[in-house]
Formats: sequence, C-alpha cells, structure tokens
Amino acid sequence: MRPRTVTQSAGRAPRWVLGVSSFVMLAACDRPGPEAAGSKPPPIRGESEPMDQDAPSKNTRKPPPAPAEAPAHPRQAERERMIAEQIEARGVTDPRVLTAMAKVPRHRFVPEAYQAEAYADHPLPIGHGVTISQPYIVALMTELADVQPGEKVLEVGTGSGYQAAILAELGARVYTIEVLEPLATKARALLHELGYDRVVVRHGDGYGGWPEQAPFDAIVVTAAPPKVPEALRVQLADGGRLVIPVGRGAQELKVITRRGDRFSERTVIPVRFVPMVHGDPGMEP
Repeated sequence: MRPRTVTQSAGRAPRWVLGVSSFVMLAACDRPGPEAAGSKPPPIRGESEPMDQDAPSKNTRKPPPAPAEAPAHPRQAERERMIAEQIEARGVTDPRVLTAMAKVPRHRFVPEAYQAEAYADHPLPIGHGVTISQPYIVALMTELADVQPGEKVLEVGTGSGYQAAILAELGARVYTIEVLEPLATKARALLHELGYDRVVVRHGDGYGGWPEQAPFDAIVVTAAPPKVPEALRVQLADGGRLVIPVGRGAQELKVITRRGDRFSERTVIPVRFVPMVHGDPGMEP
C-alpha cells in the first residue's frame, strides 16, 4: 500500500504534527491555505425593482434577501472546512467517519486559550506534555479501525477524549485507558458532559490492555511501543483490528488483523509518535 501524503498550505515552513502523543511530518505544497476562521461573507446587495409606469417616478428597491439560516452549531462551518480540506483531500472517504468528525465539537477538547485553532491542520497542547491529535491522524486511524455499530473498542491513550468521542459517534462501546491521572479525570468529566455515556475511562497502564473487558473488535493505540504488546494482540476478537504505531526513531503505523490464532499485518504510513510508557501497575479503574 502506498503511503498517504500529508501536506500543509503553501508558504508555511514544514513542521512536525503531533497526535494525542503523535506527530507527522508535513511537506509544503501549492494548495492554498484555508480561509481564516470567522471571516464574514460580503454584504448582500438588494436588487433594483423595475419601474411601474403608473407608479410615482421615485425608484423603489426590494428589501434585501433574508440572511441564510445559521449553521446548527457556530463552529460547524469550521468543521466542514476541516473535513473537506484536511481529511477528504488526503484520502479518508468513509462517510461514517466523516459524519462523526462533523458531529464532535473538537474545540471543547482543547484548552480555552487554543479554541480559536481547534479546527486547524495541526495538533494542540492539552497539558502535561500531551497534545490532541491533528484531525487527519484521528480520521485516518478511525477509518483503519473500521468500527461498526455495537462493537467493543479499546483505546490506549485517552488524552483529551476526542478520539474516544469519534469512536462513540460510530456506535461503538468504547473503553479507553490513560496513564496520566489528571487527563483521565478531565476526559471522563467532559465526555459525560457531552453525553458520551458509552465511553468508559480508566486511569491505568495501557501496555496490559483491559483484560476484564476483552475481547475487543478494534484497538486504537496513540503512542508507539518498540514492538506490538502481546497483551493487545491476544485481546483482539476474531476478526478484530489493532491500529498502532510501532518503532523507535523510524516508526510505522500498522494495522494488525486477527483471524483465529493467526495475525496479518500491514504498514500504512511512516509516522513519529512519542514512546508508549508503562504506568504504575497498581493503578485502579
């Protein structure tokens, strides 16, 4: 499978783009950048009305057309632009994934100071040295996981909770593990506030997966181990998909599929994630 090309707007220097704990190198291209968020459309001019011969000589005008109906959410236009320019343009086409990305209010998953940039083509810091993933990476990993309604999904690396919300929008029952307790606590509260009650957040060590809830139809990992943890392999259901970055230094995003006792593996794109680390083995859910 040929690697996907990840690009940024012309005129910007190449930069590394982090995921929840990841980043992908962006190469400059000739595509013009997205319009500035919040730009206003040009004013609508009223059309002149033809003169009626029996009417007074004073010209009259039609009232200007009624303004277009406001979007369902004030940031909806930004989400739609994000999907068109950052996600579909790079080859993510699953309509269910695109719909999920359009529904989740990404700006709620970043600190207030960064909300104006929430739909931009790069990750954003969420505290504790962690970032919310670049939108494209979230969409790509979600598409690769091929989650169907009613399936049980494990996410290793909750971060802000954004990826878990996207998975929940696909109709999955999501179990997500975060090694940093403050992030786990904050994500749990926000997901509950937004109505994602099918997401269960656990503070714990993702290396061991979540054996009490296994098997999983899909597992999505957002930090890179040097090799695939065996615990995650064995917690896959028959036909389950594991989407995971693997390696130190040079890393690759892989999809591992289980068929009975056999596992097939394919490489998707080169990536660079922060290392996956062990937490305190005594952590409780």
